[in-house]
Amino acid sequence: MELKRALLGSLFYTLIVLLNYGAFAFGLTKAQSATLNVDVSSQSARVMPDNLFGIFFEEINHAGAGGLWAELIRNRGFEAGGKNTPSIFDPWVQIGNDSNIILSTDRTSTFEMNEVALKMEVLCDNNDNSNPCPFQGVGVYNPGFWGMNIEDGQVYNVALYIMSVDSVDLSVSLTSSDGSQNLAQHTIEADEQEFSTWTKVEFELKATGTNSNSRLQITTSKGGTIWLDQVSVMPSDTFMGHGFRKDLASMLADLKPRFLRFPGGSYSQGGRLMNAFRWKSTVAPWEQRPGHFNDVWNYWTDDGLGFFEFLQLAEDLGALPVWVIHNGISLNDQINPSSLPSFVEDILDGIEFARGDSDSTWGSVRAEMGHPDQFELTFISIGNQECGNSNYKANYLKFYTAIKAAYPDIKVITNCDGSNGQLDHPADFYDIHVYTSVSDMFSKAHLFDKTSRNGQKAFVSEYAVTGNDAGKGTLVAALAEAGFLMGLEKNSDIVEMASCAPLFVNDNDRRFNPDAIVFNSNMQFGTPSYWMQHFFKYSSSATYHPSTIQASNYPFLLSSALTWENVESNRKYLKLKVLNYGSKVVSLKMSISGLETEISSSGGIKTVLTSSKLSDENSFQEPNKVVPVATDISNTGAKMSVVISPYSLTSFDLLLDSQDLCLLFE
Repeated sequence: MELKRALLGSLFYTLIVLLNYGAFAFGLTKAQSATLNVDVSSQSARVMPDNLFGIFFEEINHAGAGGLWAELIRNRGFEAGGKNTPSIFDPWVQIGNDSNIILSTDRTSTFEMNEVALKMEVLCDNNDNSNPCPFQGVGVYNPGFWGMNIEDGQVYNVALYIMSVDSVDLSVSLTSSDGSQNLAQHTIEADEQEFSTWTKVEFELKATGTNSNSRLQITTSKGGTIWLDQVSVMPSDTFMGHGFRKDLASMLADLKPRFLRFPGGSYSQGGRLMNAFRWKSTVAPWEQRPGHFNDVWNYWTDDGLGFFEFLQLAEDLGALPVWVIHNGISLNDQINPSSLPSFVEDILDGIEFARGDSDSTWGSVRAEMGHPDQFELTFISIGNQECGNSNYKANYLKFYTAIKAAYPDIKVITNCDGSNGQLDHPADFYDIHVYTSVSDMFSKAHLFDKTSRNGQKAFVSEYAVTGNDAGKGTLVAALAEAGFLMGLEKNSDIVEMASCAPLFVNDNDRRFNPDAIVFNSNMQFGTPSYWMQHFFKYSSSATYHPSTIQASNYPFLLSSALTWENVESNRKYLKLKVLNYGSKVVSLKMSISGLETEISSSGGIKTVLTSSKLSDENSFQEPNKVVPVATDISNTGAKMSVVISPYSLTSFDLLLDSQDLCLLFE
């Protein structure tokens, strides 16, 4: 993703920032002075964990259903109203009045796990002069997830199941939200024999226009009774060809995440056991997946984004999967401990699905789904935030023992916090969540400074600034989180992994603020927190160097230094990050000692994340209001004098050879 490259020189840029910061005009007369000393000698260096920074996906805010998963039809199997019939089939809407068509649901579906189907009794007929159908026909339409984004020239793969005792003459089309603009159309004609039993129909629709608020409609002008089920519309152009919305998945790829934690969060638990994420229900062909009600965040999901798809996404991103398993405890109920063995066996089956040979019981299911090779599943998190539950530790040990016996290489993660003392049970990592205010998040740069180095390592699987200052994603929230991450870099000898939460929000269904990526049917943007994470995307596997930053009576500065190698170009860089969490301009003198490779005097890049107000946010109207701005810098070396803007995150990427530095934020 391209970023703005500033045309102004570094000094002029600083003056512009000062003018924008009217409240900080005192900095024009006297800047805060500070020094930064960095030791890059090999003796003081420490290699950071390979998987330090990654991402966490939870089905919240319609992040997957109506978001990352590119399916355009909402409630494609008519199951969202429940198994009882007649049931609601929202958001499907009848076309035509009750004198022309009657819609209902019954349990005639061909799929055992998806019994509900839609029944259309068409009362009008163009061959019947006494009751002809309206000009546009009658039928049903689906608006998708707050409108479908249909683009001119793009191809959409349509699939649906049809049954009828009569001959069929159906029109399947993509139209504008009011039906007046026809974007693509396909006709299905057949005699009464062809659809006497449930039959799958598949075809492509190529759009001849663009409309971001479109719908799929199925209409007819012929009388009779028709049943519909499992209606799907998928764009043919998806990320890596695996069904993920291309623009959203590309934003994830741009972060270069080293791991993907899924599927939640609370979503993995369920408010009730009956609504928890069940991996086996999501690995069948899409038509056979029963779906389930996401009772934690209060919406239905067809489970098109299931266990297989999560594993595939991790592989496509070059990230390791971290599976959060259900441990028998939901938010409001739990299983009887006597039933736990079946839950443990279920998880072992899931690991076999991911890692088993293609001729194993569950590995063969994976192979049939198109992935004969094994997925690299090496992390299992046992539950989510249940350590306080009286059954958690006993349940945990059952899972831990069984997993380690069958797969000793798998790293097991406990929910219990080990940052303040030794755990009383075995684990490879402990999971810790950090949701707090702006000021407290900044102070948590020192959260792990005094943690014992002798215990298990930490996995900060969820962190976010919350509260009034967070807004829908403000600059100040991103800066506070940056300070926290710089503290994690410093303590990466004890902190193994970290990821923010939540990752996505559909702007039509905000259940949690703030989020990293905001989207609707056709647009998306990163919040300041998303862009802040770009400053850390090369930290995993990098070499950390100790640094000290000092400013008299100004405790708002943090620094971080690391070297990393671009494996594609075989070039090494020294990255210096400076966070100014205060209102003063800082005149900073930097001194780098212990160099074993000279810093090139040219080819450096300075990148700054800041804005004119602490409360500034990005939006659909101004998606780039708060984004990193990069400028070329020259005369770089072991000693440098630079100016750091108020309330800003700044990185200096210095080339450690004579070659030109590539643009890091491409």
